[in-house]
Amino acid sequence: MKKFLSLILAISMLTTVFAQEAKLYNPDANAEKDLAAAIKKAKAEKKYVLIQGGGNWCKWCIEFARMAKADPQLDSVINAGFVWYHLNWSKENQNKKVFAKLGYPQRFGFPVFIILNEKGERIHTQNSEYLEDGKSSYNKAKVQAFLEMWSPRALNPLMYGDKR
Repeated sequence: MKKFLSLILAISMLTTVFAQEAKLYNPDANAEKDLAAAIKKAKAEKKYVLIQGGGNWCKWCIEFARMAKADPQLDSVINAGFVWYHLNWSKENQNKKVFAKLGYPQRFGFPVFIILNEKGERIHTQNSEYLEDGKSSYNKAKVQAFLEMWSPRALNPLMYGDKR
């Protein structure tokens, strides 16, 4: 009986973990407030903000997050250079005002990636279609190159001998 209860508890815990991981986006979040906090944190940490626009309904959105977290190199690139924010777009909350301020990136479909510099200025919008690898996941090399090429390090003038 003790083994049975332990098994039930373990299954319950795993179900909770998987359910939480599947909920990347919060339709009830105050995206403007959350983004302001992400920008403030990015500035303090000398990072950029990586916005992943999408929703919990989007299998490609979930897959990107799964792949990025599961791969140590991608996870490291994200953690080193970015504050990652999941901007919800769903029938419950399309965050129209925020998406408008970001230049209507939803035109590319979902997920869509928006890079903000430490001042909160949009410096790049990435159509995720160009990062895909077939019909089920993303191409690691393309994702890594995208993240590295839009990182604070890559856009640092000193990397190119510019002493501004």
